[in-house]
Amino acid sequence: MYSAFTVNITKYTSVAAIIVLAACNGKQAAPMAPPPPKVTVQEVTTAPAVYYDEYPATVTALNQVELRPQVSGFITGVHFADGARVHKGQLLYSIDQQLYAANYEQAVANLKVQEANLNKAQKDANRYHELDKNDAVAKQLVDNADAAVEVTKKQADAARANIQAVQTSVRYTKVFAPFDGVIGISSVKVGAAVTAGQTVLNTVSTDGDLAVDINIEQKDIFRFSTLLSEKAKPADSTFTLAFGADMYPYPGKIILLDRAVNPQTGTLKARLSFPNKNSLLKAGMNGTIRIKNSSAAQAIVIPYKAVVEQLGEYFVYVPGDSNKVSQRKVALGKVLGKDIIIKDGLQQGDKIVIEGVQNLREGVKVTIGTPAAAAGKK
Repeated sequence: MYSAFTVNITKYTSVAAIIVLAACNGKQAAPMAPPPPKVTVQEVTTAPAVYYDEYPATVTALNQVELRPQVSGFITGVHFADGARVHKGQLLYSIDQQLYAANYEQAVANLKVQEANLNKAQKDANRYHELDKNDAVAKQLVDNADAAVEVTKKQADAARANIQAVQTSVRYTKVFAPFDGVIGISSVKVGAAVTAGQTVLNTVSTDGDLAVDINIEQKDIFRFSTLLSEKAKPADSTFTLAFGADMYPYPGKIILLDRAVNPQTGTLKARLSFPNKNSLLKAGMNGTIRIKNSSAAQAIVIPYKAVVEQLGEYFVYVPGDSNKVSQRKVALGKVLGKDIIIKDGLQQGDKIVIEGVQNLREGVKVTIGTPAAAAGKK
């Protein structure tokens, strides 16, 4: 009786096991939910903001003049080498002066004629005055003689003025350097026709200290005005010039601010001066002015890798209740190496995700690790 009972129990247990096994083979088990993503959280702190403000810049000469002829004619001489240094008063171009020389000779001859006429008119007037003393001539003739003298005097004065004008034209057939500097490549050659006031012959510019112009926003005018008043080594800014990755080796200084803000761009032109040792700078070069700004104010600084961009806006992830993260919009400031200044959106003491942000979305529950643990896993 006992052994029969045992056999039945064993049989029923085997059948149940077979049924359960069949059921498992017919339906797969539900997959397990993935574990919450692991992230590293850091508390937001403030730090002194030391960075460089950068402005697009253009190098220009402090003094630059386009040479244009003041008389028309043909170039008869070019008296310099292209790109050479020139000195104030040095002869640069000659323009054919034959016509102007002939005009001068004609003007001189005309003056002599007018002076002769004046001499004759004066003698006639003197004779009429002698006759008038004896009432031997009509008063009208005396008055006419005096009037003729005045007319010939004016004609002689006009002839002298014409000589001065023609002399000026003769002088203008020579083009001289207006100051010490460097001249460019000539735009005309010997034999070329030039027109007064229109044809550009060349350009002369100074090559000592060169100017560098930048455009600043209205909010920066007060700061630059302060720097301008502190010309001798301003304490919070150093002006340097960069051309791509290459830094110009000599620092500059601010020398002036333009008189008014440009109403179209809302910017003001600021001019700096840089020494041009070894002629490394050339007018027309484009670069970047870097102004070191050591602000005494504390700023919110976080790792740049904590920032996420979406549709042109920037966010960070902030852990909340039950370790669920939410997005918080932030306004970015200057980049400081691997960190970035946050102008708005965070306060000191806030906590943000700095590792694992690529796996997050709004409302996701996370597992928070410590920075030290995350560093150890790496």
